[in-house]
Amino acid sequence: MLGRKTVEYRVRPVHYRGPIYIYASLGRYTAEEEREFVQEVGYEIEDLPRGMVIGTVEITACEDDGGGSFAWQLENPRRLKTPLPPIERPQPIWFHPFGRPD
Repeated sequence: MLGRKTVEYRVRPVHYRGPIYIYASLGRYTAEEEREFVQEVGYEIEDLPRGMVIGTVEITACEDDGGGSFAWQLENPRRLKTPLPPIERPQPIWFHPFGRPD
């Protein structure tokens, strides 16, 4: 949500352009990886939300990287003032955290 990540690499292309929700997973990294993260960004791991929707980002383009992955171009990250718990379980690719659209 700091705007540093401008590309997300996935094995599938995305045709959608527009805002998507960003979900902070419940998963953890190794202790060493978490120490490195704290040094890099200055946040304590325990202070970060987990299992919550924390903001939005816009998908503006998708390009084949030629190596079996697709580069989703990301812009305009926006952090929610208060993280929100989703009402549906997250899925590996897409999920509707606040219910499926009609």
